[in-house]
Amino acid sequence: MLILALDAALAGCSAAVLADGAVCAWRAMATDRGHAAALPPMVEAVLAEARVRATDLAAVAAVVGPGGFTGLRAALALAEGLALGAGVPLIGVTTGEALAAAVPATVRARRAVWTVIDNRRGQFVLERFAPGAAVPEGNPVVHAEAALPRETRAVAVAGDAAPPVAARLAARGVDALLCDSRLPDAVAAARVAALRLAGAIPPRAARPLYAEPPSVRLPAAP
Repeated sequence: MLILALDAALAGCSAAVLADGAVCAWRAMATDRGHAAALPPMVEAVLAEARVRATDLAAVAAVVGPGGFTGLRAALALAEGLALGAGVPLIGVTTGEALAAAVPATVRARRAVWTVIDNRRGQFVLERFAPGAAVPEGNPVVHAEAALPRETRAVAVAGDAAPPVAARLAARGVDALLCDSRLPDAVAAARVAALRLAGAIPPRAARPLYAEPPSVRLPAAP
């Protein structure tokens, strides 16, 4: 089962082709902008390296957010075009799902997972996962650092805001493990998408997912 996955949710973008869970090709770049220009050559490169055509794919996946407005739209537009052209399903994966999937399975099995991303407004966007779960317990929620929800379970913390959140939890006496998974990646997104394609977890539409309204102002009416 061949899956092409794309991510441009946060401060980077990536593309990967996986065959039955094995990585055939992967490209990634750290960037705060320029996702729309960077992704198409990445996709071309990973398909060429994997020696597959879009029509050989079983599905295309994209990280749907929460994340940056422009990056999410760029990845989803490209993924939608590829899926339509190849006649294959388009699968959505949340930023938190991709981050959590990159946490080692042995850690996820015995700890809840918190994925936290910095919304650049002094707050964090949180997705919470029960131990061993591949999907979050609810929708993404925005919290101030001082107003994080209570947690009694041992926790693994991932995401670009993981260090301060893990420190805050530890100060409360929570068993909080800081993880290396800081940015979502196409490889982890493809693995979540494979679970969706197999029916092991609920489906998710490939539409932008925002925890709060995008910080974009429409022009005033004349």
